[in-house]
Amino acid sequence: MNAKELLILNFEEVRRRSIKVWKGISEDYLFWKPDGDAMSCIEMVRHVLEGENIYHHIILHGGDLGNFESPLKSNPYFSIEDELRNAQPYREKFLKMVHGFTTKELDEVYITRKALGQHRKLGDYLLRIAYHEAVHTGQLLDYLRTVKAGRPKIWD
Repeated sequence: MNAKELLILNFEEVRRRSIKVWKGISEDYLFWKPDGDAMSCIEMVRHVLEGENIYHHIILHGGDLGNFESPLKSNPYFSIEDELRNAQPYREKFLKMVHGFTTKELDEVYITRKALGQHRKLGDYLLRIAYHEAVHTGQLLDYLRTVKAGRPKIWD
């Protein structure tokens, strides 16, 4: 496998496992959060899906977020299925973008976010996007453990 194929595999595997966790959250706990400052379960799912769309915009604009606002932001929260359905067209565009990169671009294009002090190779930046999702998936597993709910088996 080359670098691009590994990136795609990583994005697909992280999302597959995230969806297992997300669909394992019962309706009773969709709006549960451990404290007033935390995101609820469904807010965290939206955060991940919205984040991928925001990262896509950042990459397309070389690190500049500008005044971009996610089109998912204004949707009311209903269900995990709705969140996945609403985000699907953006996911497809994101993966199409990643498929279009050459291995040379992954190594030579830089994403610079001055406000955050970030200057990363494109391949590195893409890995961090999947990591962001994986971290939040782990948080949701902890949420489920905290409320003593069943947790999906993601290590298959």
